[in-house]
Amino acid sequence: MASPVPVAPAPPVTPMAHPEPVVVLEKPTIEKSLFNYFASLDSIVRPVADACTKLQEIRRSLNLPNLGTVEKMQNEVKMVQTNNFQFEGARADLTKGLNVNPIFQVTHAFTLGAGGKNAYNFGAVYGDDNRFYQAGLDDAGNVTMRLNRRWLPGHISKVQAQLAPAGGQSFVQLEHDFQGADYSINFKALNPSPTNLTGIYVANYLQTLTPRFALGAEAVYQHPSPEIEEASIGYMAKWLGEKKDWIATAQWQPQGVGQVTYWQQLSDQVDVAGDLQMILMQQRRDAQASLSARYSFRMSSLRAQIDSLGKLTSVYEARLSPAFAFTFSGELDHLSGGAKFGMGVSIESGSEPMDPMAMPPTPPNVPM
Repeated sequence: MASPVPVAPAPPVTPMAHPEPVVVLEKPTIEKSLFNYFASLDSIVRPVADACTKLQEIRRSLNLPNLGTVEKMQNEVKMVQTNNFQFEGARADLTKGLNVNPIFQVTHAFTLGAGGKNAYNFGAVYGDDNRFYQAGLDDAGNVTMRLNRRWLPGHISKVQAQLAPAGGQSFVQLEHDFQGADYSINFKALNPSPTNLTGIYVANYLQTLTPRFALGAEAVYQHPSPEIEEASIGYMAKWLGEKKDWIATAQWQPQGVGQVTYWQQLSDQVDVAGDLQMILMQQRRDAQASLSARYSFRMSSLRAQIDSLGKLTSVYEARLSPAFAFTFSGELDHLSGGAKFGMGVSIESGSEPMDPMAMPPTPPNVPM
């Protein structure tokens, strides 16, 4: 009998292996990271944005006016005072108008001062609705310039500079004005240096709170040299009369310097102004007050001023014709007994003869 043939055992059946899921890790991009970051800040930023939007709606509903800039807060008072108009000696200004719109004119100014101090200055002015250029050169070699440029409604950039042969008298000033519907902002830099950040930097803000009242602040950062650094914040306020027939201003600096001014229009020809300046420091306490008046007539004007130091000044300007004017300036110091006197003449001529019966051309609204 034949022996049985051995049969090899069948291999064990292994269960079918299920493929493991493949997880693809997507690398976050910069755009998605920024989106997630700002999305996380939405709960914080949105309430602030909503509050600012409601504040803007409230301000628009009040319809508050713009009460001017900080630089021109005392403009009406300065126009009445004699400080910017008085002079000593003899003066002659010869102006040649080359065009009216845009404005283009040149000026020759001759001055014969006290003690034989003579001076000559040549100046040129060009301006239209968006730009204003002014430059001057005197006999001592001093060059002055002023550039104003209006970029957008309410935005005006200004540059002032002086180049002097004498050391320490040259300077440059950069400035930008922005006037909104009910506020004004100004940034100013005097002799700025981008290398060591030296210079004097000023920023002010004036906000209208009511149709007749505005409140503002001014920050001054002085860094004339790397060793000297100082910062201060001053405050100011401006009030207007109901008919805009009076204006009162107040300014205060933390160093203890304050100033209060008042301007009142008594009639169409007469307006008065008062100025009080105070220094309230520990080492010095001083005050000075002045009272001024201006009489404006059809072809002449008279300014008179008296201050607490005993000085009585007066400036009288008489225009004999549209192109010819006389100016007389006098000052009498009662305390010291000194006196000053000045006489000037101004002659203006155009490129073409003017018809006295024709309407004068309208000058442009230069950005000032």
